[in-house]
Amino acid sequence: MKFRRHSIEDPEINLIPLIDVLLVILIFLMLSMTYSRFTALQVDLPVANAERMPERPAEIVVAVAADGRTMVRGEPVDGRDVDLIAAAIADAAAGRDDAFVVVSADALAAHQSVMNVLDAARRAGIVRLTFAAQSGAGR
Repeated sequence: MKFRRHSIEDPEINLIPLIDVLLVILIFLMLSMTYSRFTALQVDLPVANAERMPERPAEIVVAVAADGRTMVRGEPVDGRDVDLIAAAIADAAAGRDDAFVVVSADALAAHQSVMNVLDAARRAGIVRLTFAAQSGAGR
């Protein structure tokens, strides 16, 4: 009886699935690395080159210090509560319809402190407001 010998074939390594998996991992890593760069942006507050407008009697200047303290028309507000700031703004407005708030915040003031002033102005019924900025000539 004559048996046929099976010829031993060389094993074949298919690299195409490996390359597909590596490309998917590479694309995933590239997309996830792109978003981490946006969280480390340095933000500089704006500088305006407009001339200073003459002070108007209807404006209510609300100053926010770097540590979060608030002053309404030069008078310090006790505490950082939105209701206290709203009461001080309402007293400064004294029922005037043409009153508007000028937020003069320090460059290092917390964003929450400025948002408290905006919320207080809304609660006091002031719908017009603006932000003070330093002159660009000083830089």
